[in-house]
Amino acid sequence: MTLLPKALLLVAAFGMAACNNPNRYGQDGAGGAGGAGGNGGFIDTNGLGDPSNPKSIAYFNQSVGDRVLFPVDTSTLTAEARGILSGQASWLASNGDYAIIIEGHADEQGTREYNLALGARRAASVQDFLISQGVAPSRMRTISYGKERPIEVCSDEACYSKNRRAVTVLSMGAGA
Repeated sequence: MTLLPKALLLVAAFGMAACNNPNRYGQDGAGGAGGAGGNGGFIDTNGLGDPSNPKSIAYFNQSVGDRVLFPVDTSTLTAEARGILSGQASWLASNGDYAIIIEGHADEQGTREYNLALGARRAASVQDFLISQGVAPSRMRTISYGKERPIEVCSDEACYSKNRRAVTVLSMGAGA
């Protein structure tokens, strides 16, 4: 046997050995506590937790609501927005380990500077409301993205209305 076939066999053998990871499904294999069988079959592929767990980020995003929408050129909270934010405040009161970042967004109409300022006002409106509901200011910070991070891109009201928003993003570790 020449050197090339030996080298290829050796590389193939090492490659096959590298694929053999007995703990790839978590502790105790596929049915163990770390595997899919350990939590009722739920596999958290996005790091947000189980949406049926009331303490998870996924639950907050899907059941409580992580965003509020605004009318054109305003940072005034609607009745619907205040309802969602009241739910957020209640959830945050029960889950003190989380800190939040409130992202302010705008639609693509207007200048970059105007929309950054509008996004900042929207984030501040949400923050002020949450503070009025008892959420500690030390657990929050705000940021404005203006029109830089649209979730819908097109030139009609259906898209614009989804981009005029403030999003509450959770992170572990309440601010001090």
